[in-house]
Amino acid sequence: MTSYTPAQCCVVGVKHEGEAKGEFKQIGDVDTYFSYPAHRSTKHAILILTDVIGHRFINSQLIADQFAANGYFVVMPDLFHGDPVKLNRPADFDLMAWLTGPPGHLPARVDPVVDSVLKEMRTNLNCEKIGAVGYCFGAKYVVRFLRPMGNKIDVGYVAHPSFVEADELSSISGPLSITAAETDSIFPAAKRYESEEILRKTTQPYQINLFSGVEHGFAVRADITKPVIRFAKEQAFLQAVHWFKQYL
Repeated sequence: MTSYTPAQCCVVGVKHEGEAKGEFKQIGDVDTYFSYPAHRSTKHAILILTDVIGHRFINSQLIADQFAANGYFVVMPDLFHGDPVKLNRPADFDLMAWLTGPPGHLPARVDPVVDSVLKEMRTNLNCEKIGAVGYCFGAKYVVRFLRPMGNKIDVGYVAHPSFVEADELSSISGPLSITAAETDSIFPAAKRYESEEILRKTTQPYQINLFSGVEHGFAVRADITKPVIRFAKEQAFLQAVHWFKQYL
C-alpha cells in the first residue's frame, strides 16, 4: 500500500465560509453537485472525488466552483450513498467500521458510482476530456480510474491520498500530480518515496509537491485564517489548475 487507510485526521478540520454557486442534480440515483464555467461548455471537465466528508460539504463545493471559474465543467458525486462522515466527529468515532461496513464504503460499492458518473460524462454530458481530482479517500479512485484508453479518466490530481494500493498506482496510464503534507501519518515520507519510485517506472508524467507547515487534509479542511496554511492550500489548488492546463 502506497498510503495508509483513513484515520481520525481524515474527519477533522475547519468549515469554510462562502456561498456555493453550483446546483444539485441526479445522475441515475447518485446525488451530484454540478458547477459550470462561464461559457457553459462541458467539453473539458473535472470530476471531483471527495474526502469522507462528502459532496454536500461547503468546502468541497467552493473548490468545485473554483475549478469552474478556471473554465472547467465540474461534476462532484456522492460517493457514499447518502452516508458521509460528519466533520469533527468525536475521537472515539470508529472510522474503520464506517469504511468496512456493513454496508461499508469499499471499492465494491464506490467503483460503480464512479463508473456510472464517468459514463454519463462521456455520453449525455458531452465531456471530451476528463481530469479528476481526489482528496484523501477520493484519491484512491482517481488512481483506480486513471485509464484514458478505457474511456475513464485522462489526467489525475490527488491531495494527501489515502488507501492507495501499490498495484493501483503502478497501473496508471495517464499523468498524475500529487500534493502532500509535511505532517501526514497516512502519506508519510516513506510512502511518498515509495510512490515516487512506482511512478517513475510507469513512464507517465508525474509530479509530487510537498508543503511544509501543514497536515493531512489541508487542501480541503485547513484553517485558512493562518497565513502559512492558507498559502499552502491555495498553492495546492493552483498546482491542480496548472497540471490540467498542461495535460488536459
